[in-house]
Amino acid sequence: MAVVFLQILARQEPMKDLSQYAVWAILTVVVVFEFSIGATLSKGFNRGLGTLSAGGLALAMAELSELAGKWDEVVVVISIFVVGFFSTYAKLYPTMKPYEYGFRVFILTYCFLIVSGYKMGDFIHTAVTRFLLIALGAGVSLVINVCIYPIWAGEDLHNLVAKNFTSVANSLEGCVKEYLNCVEYERVPSKILTYQASDDPVYSGYRSAVEASSQEEALLGFAIWEPPHGPYRSLGYPWKSYAKLSGALRHCAFMVMALHGCILSEIQAPPERRQVFYHELQRVGAAGARALRELGNKVKKMEKLGSIDMLLEVHEAAEELQNKIDLKSYLLVNAESWEIGNRPHSLAEPQDLLNLDDEEHKVLGYKSLSEAVLDLRSVTIPNSWDGLHNNVGVSPTVPPLDAASKDLKKQISWPANYSFTTDALPPLEESKTYENASALSLATFTSLLIEFVARLQNVVDSFLELSEKANFKEPAELPAAARERIGLWP
Repeated sequence: MAVVFLQILARQEPMKDLSQYAVWAILTVVVVFEFSIGATLSKGFNRGLGTLSAGGLALAMAELSELAGKWDEVVVVISIFVVGFFSTYAKLYPTMKPYEYGFRVFILTYCFLIVSGYKMGDFIHTAVTRFLLIALGAGVSLVINVCIYPIWAGEDLHNLVAKNFTSVANSLEGCVKEYLNCVEYERVPSKILTYQASDDPVYSGYRSAVEASSQEEALLGFAIWEPPHGPYRSLGYPWKSYAKLSGALRHCAFMVMALHGCILSEIQAPPERRQVFYHELQRVGAAGARALRELGNKVKKMEKLGSIDMLLEVHEAAEELQNKIDLKSYLLVNAESWEIGNRPHSLAEPQDLLNLDDEEHKVLGYKSLSEAVLDLRSVTIPNSWDGLHNNVGVSPTVPPLDAASKDLKKQISWPANYSFTTDALPPLEESKTYENASALSLATFTSLLIEFVARLQNVVDSFLELSEKANFKEPAELPAAARERIGLWP
């Protein structure tokens, strides 16, 4: 603004006759000058296009109003209404969203030119003066924005996408660690319940990736306007592929959000059952987080993937977890209520389906490996959840919690207000209901973790597409002989 005002104060040609309209140049700097170069170019283009189109239309309507004679005022009023109506209506279309500011400038410029030109009787002078001053303000803003500490929206988008990978990886590790350590929130913060910003590291990690969509959309709109620069030298740089990659990562972040919801849930699996899957869950979480960090590092360095499948380890870990679930599936449900009988393969009448639930005598048979391991007819409901380890057959070793953590405590099976002692035993049906829900919560957590692994493939595919379109550099891989020598054993 100071540079523009100094140029106007010089009172040299052609600025000598324009100094009385200097406010338009200063206002242009105020509204056009943005934080990044792409945003400045976008607003400058919209303002210039809106001014030119509005100026041409205003000149045409001025000539038409002169031909109308004594009806010139009516023509001016009707033209203002019609132009304002169609401009306001057109900018509501989604395809016109990038030019919304241009429509606003168009309406403002047209009204200013048609009204001031009508009073002064010189439409051409008013239009040319406004255009020159707007061009002066936009030019000065662009030169200063480019030449003095330039800030590129494309680079900010690149860094934001790379940062989100690390955030989601940290949240994934935190969710698995907290679940295996059997901790819960003594009181869930209200900010988490209302999805607001919170200091919780697990929550803030995946929330930042999910909430980054609006920021990425804005940066993408500005980055498209920027000329080739720095490592983004190619024309038509694939900025949209960054948004696609971030969308695939956000698809995985939703799974992490669901995993965190299992920790916040009122219904919790007993620690003894969690320890059965301790090593498998820990391995999947660590391998998944490692893969996300590696992808984020590749994005940051603009480097392609190597010849080794980066998802091999996480797929092997997920397969190991799935095999453990198949072997110990009887721990994920209340096996006593399993209904296994020899039913007819085809039913004659539809109402026969309703009669299946009324059968009083059912024949139990071993139908799976889990049933072979567990004798269904010998299942008993323990007097307390502490007795579950007798059925599981493991001795859990839960790591101690940090005493300084005030909002975390040992998890217990829901509901906490019921006492499963012999003195105050709840009704049998309620006890079974709570036990079923508690066991299913562990099945929910494991299935969500496996689904997260399945969604990682979409992230890798999106990264491969970006690396090809953006022409990422080849990775610096070690020779095969050197890779074989890595390790403790010869």
